[in-house]
Amino acid sequence: MESEARRILRRLCETGAVLAVAREMETAVVVRETQEGDNMRTAVVDRKIAQAIALKDWVSCVDPLARVARYVITNSGRAAVRQLTAQNENRALGFNEARSKIEEHVVWSMPNPEDANQAPRYSTIESPLIGLSRRRDKSGELFLKKSLLAVGERLREDFELAKMGRSVSREVDVFLTHTALDDASSGACGGLERAQAALNDVGPGLSEVLYRCCCLLEGLEQTEKSMGWSARSGKIVLRIALLRLEVHYAAQGRFAPKIG
Repeated sequence: MESEARRILRRLCETGAVLAVAREMETAVVVRETQEGDNMRTAVVDRKIAQAIALKDWVSCVDPLARVARYVITNSGRAAVRQLTAQNENRALGFNEARSKIEEHVVWSMPNPEDANQAPRYSTIESPLIGLSRRRDKSGELFLKKSLLAVGERLREDFELAKMGRSVSREVDVFLTHTALDDASSGACGGLERAQAALNDVGPGLSEVLYRCCCLLEGLEQTEKSMGWSARSGKIVLRIALLRLEVHYAAQGRFAPKIG
């Protein structure tokens, strides 16, 4: 419950994300509206987990009478995802290391610059892909077409499943040598296998930029600095990596095997 709630609530923190639950379906999905106005699925969760999240008031239904109920994250839900993330990192790394790692996943800002005594507020950052998907090239076309955004989000979902209940390395080479834990769920094992297969198929270099930007949600500027690239070159390499990732998934029959 804790791992799944953390995973789903993090996706619901993204702009325009909702949790959709249909009465006749055994699973619920998180969808987010794209630049073109379409809905993109970003996560899948068991219906019972979705109901438990709703009972805790972490999400609120915006249309309870509709056949497909849509839920948005509440302030309690945002507080819960911060607490769940902190608890998970504390167990895995110890308090001091966990604090620095958590800060890599949040954006800090003071509510009022004139009042230093006020507590800072923070929110989960968006994937670098979401920011790139809003940009346009010189011809006016979107920098990342919908299919490239979809495969990047697919890799991220498998990564989120793979790390349920465990800490993961910031190095892609270490992640690729991970083996599933004995007590890991079938979803976590499947996510780990699919993420490793995708990154291995993409190959060295390109797999690292995908791992940093799609999985760890590292910003492009930080990725360029870490990998020794020139400024503003990261988005080009990332797009090339996503094109290679698209070929990997296409060879399996679009996005087969399914998530979860």
